Amino acid sequence: MAIAPIVLRARGRVAVRQAVSNASRFVFLGASLLGVCVLLVLAYVTIDKGAARLSWDFLTNYPSRFSDRAGLRSSILGTAWVMALTIALALPIAVGTAIWIEEFAPRNKLLGFVKLNLSNLAGVPSIIYGVLGLAVFGRYFGLGPSIMTGALTLSLMIVPMTVIASQESIRQVPSSIRDGALALGATKWQTIWYHVLPGALPGIMTGIILAVSRAAGETAALIMIGAFTFIAFDNTWPDQDFTTVPIQIYNWTIRPQEAFRENAAAAIIVLMVAVLSLNLLAAIIREKFRRS
Repeated sequence: MAIAPIVLRARGRVAVRQAVSNASRFVFLGASLLGVCVLLVLAYVTIDKGAARLSWDFLTNYPSRFSDRAGLRSSILGTAWVMALTIALALPIAVGTAIWIEEFAPRNKLLGFVKLNLSNLAGVPSIIYGVLGLAVFGRYFGLGPSIMTGALTLSLMIVPMTVIASQESIRQVPSSIRDGALALGATKWQTIWYHVLPGALPGIMTGIILAVSRAAGETAALIMIGAFTFIAFDNTWPDQDFTTVPIQIYNWTIRPQEAFRENAAAAIIVLMVAVLSLNLLAAIIREKFRRS
């Protein structure tokens, strides 16, 4: 007879937990749908406002004080320069760091300290990286507001998140692959190069592309280092002044004329297409390497 109250209380607690679980499911679903709806509304307003300005001339003209003549040529070239150098600088450092942490580093307090700081750095606001880039690269090394300063600053910003993504990918490679390669006489580095990295490559590439997508839309850090809002020439070398598409969008949005805001909406469409293309490329690469 004493067991019955205990069973009833247990059933009551289970029922409460199930009710809370079902309620939380609807709450989270509603929050997700709300975010998607807001995003769709913003996308519709942007496309409706800026689609009419999209043209080949808009992509090939330099910025101008006349809204109907203004274009994205210099900002597109500046973005391409900065992103290319950022990838070249950040990729070997990030992947090399991830390999060292997962395959070579001793498991001690120093490694725990490094991992903790990487996680913290991944969440640092971009404006802090802008201050660091201005102080170290722009002034201490005398690079000024150049493409190289922008690339070095963005490299610092995306390295932590790329390292974390690469770590997770390397960690997911089964240890049996390592043991089998070592048992057959392969060296540690041969095992990593020919077996671990190919298995981790889909996740590494996905992390890199997503990090670069974030850097492509960065504004605050580049404004802090002194990137220009008006450039009327083609960049040909990393020591030149530069502008990027996000900075050009910012410049147009602060103009009082409605025509320039239409230009900003059109530039946002261009940037969205570029970022979505990078994300699609990440998905394609991940699936291709996963199947192979």
